[in-house]
Amino acid sequence: MKTIEEIGTWGLKEHIIKNWMTHDAMWFFQCLETYGIGEANRLNKAAIKALAPIELGRVCDLFGIDKTRINDFDALKDIINAAFLVSKGDFMSFTYHFPRKNCLMWEWAGDDCFAYKGMKRLKVIDRYECGVLFRVLCWLDSLGIRYEVPAGLAGCLMHTAGKCSGEVRFFFP
Repeated sequence: MKTIEEIGTWGLKEHIIKNWMTHDAMWFFQCLETYGIGEANRLNKAAIKALAPIELGRVCDLFGIDKTRINDFDALKDIINAAFLVSKGDFMSFTYHFPRKNCLMWEWAGDDCFAYKGMKRLKVIDRYECGVLFRVLCWLDSLGIRYEVPAGLAGCLMHTAGKCSGEVRFFFP
């Protein structure tokens, strides 16, 4: 049997994220089976919105970030990078970057989104409301950051547009 030291920080992180995402998927599935897709979407978004300030608070505590000082783009980039460092697993095949001031761009590789694949298997992709992007937007909301996203993000972009990519524009005083 391996020790925690042999597994290492990265291996342990990946294990925890996979378990968390599997729990999230099973929770969504149980809501879907019990209440239908409309209520599953509503409950999923309500849970994400309730979790976001707690999650970001823990990220700030972990990395020693004062979230009351997120008042410019550089400070926001630090907290986004920190949040993804502890919540994005290797199996999540998306990338993000900051191509210019006040802009975050994201892109999933091909059709390799775990949520997209799961919702297709469940045959509800045409009515699924993306919780992945919603989670990031709730992080921003919990920080009080003003931002703008393209219209049409209510569903799944891979399903409606054939790919999931876009940008978030930020507005600072």
